[in-house]
Amino acid sequence: MTKKVSIGARPTTVKPAPGEADQWVESRTPVAPEPEPNAPSKRLTIDIPADLHRRIKSQCALRGTKIADEVRELLLQKYGNE
Repeated sequence: MTKKVSIGARPTTVKPAPGEADQWVESRTPVAPEPEPNAPSKRLTIDIPADLHRRIKSQCALRGTKIADEVRELLLQKYGNE
């Protein structure tokens, strides 16, 4: 005895409208103040324990922020905006 299984049509994916992503990005308010347009930037690289990184990353994801923005804000709180 063979069992027949019918396979339905391929599910269609709903693509977001092109403007939705742009609207979301434009409506976000940055956590840290934006640097001056022509101000030079420097990259800062630090090593932290993996468990601390996971906690920071998960909290930022819940708040919808970026790790870099939160670290920038903490540095500005500590050292000020000169």
